[in-house]
Amino acid sequence: MPARAASEADVDYGPNSPDEMSERAHRTPLVERAYQFIRAKIGRGDYKPDEKLPGEHELAATLLVSRPIVREALRRLRNEGLVYSRQGAGSFVRMRVEEAPPIGFSPVETIADIQRCYEFRLTIEPDHAHYAALRRNDAALGAIASALDLMQNATRAHLHREDADFAFHCAIAHATNNHYYISSMLALKDHIAVGMKLHGVSLMGPKSGLDGVFAEHQAIFEAIRHRDATLARETMRSHLEGSRDRIFEGKALDLSL
Repeated sequence: MPARAASEADVDYGPNSPDEMSERAHRTPLVERAYQFIRAKIGRGDYKPDEKLPGEHELAATLLVSRPIVREALRRLRNEGLVYSRQGAGSFVRMRVEEAPPIGFSPVETIADIQRCYEFRLTIEPDHAHYAALRRNDAALGAIASALDLMQNATRAHLHREDADFAFHCAIAHATNNHYYISSMLALKDHIAVGMKLHGVSLMGPKSGLDGVFAEHQAIFEAIRHRDATLARETMRSHLEGSRDRIFEGKALDLSL
């Protein structure tokens, strides 16, 4: 049974001063993820000057992080002059960020797009697991374990939870401490959800495949926990290929031009 997750707010950084603790929190992968997400939204005009940002609860739920993480990301954006706060009213955009267009993908429109999404995931997520095994800390491992616990509870109830499944894969991207991987997963969230929904349906036949799929996730977790980067990459690849093949019943579409 995996250990329960400890939130970043619960991590004991030792006898550091408040300024040192704030600066260390400023650099964590979860804060970077929240910061990059909000900054990208401002950059592409989703949040306009003087527009109120979503509340901390909403942002935390969207990003699968705790409120203190969102609060620290907003502090960083305030320090950069990109947002400002009104007492009792929340945070507002001060200016639009001038930057290159953020990552974005066309919506899933066909079954072929689902196959394309799996192809893309197979090029990046095995490396997520590889680097997560090399770089993870206790907090990152706890986040993966927490998502795995949700999946285990759902499996015992004969359910497939796409949100817990995505949280598991996203937590692994976090553990890489590479914001490019994290941004890619967030950009793919809606696309991955379509595939996960169909995968969940494929597991609900007369012979449920839920236990087997949970075992695949457990194997990925154990490889990362034991810092076995090679095994982590292999188990992630095997899991994604299995998921794809269950949806397509082993018959990939011909995507030739």
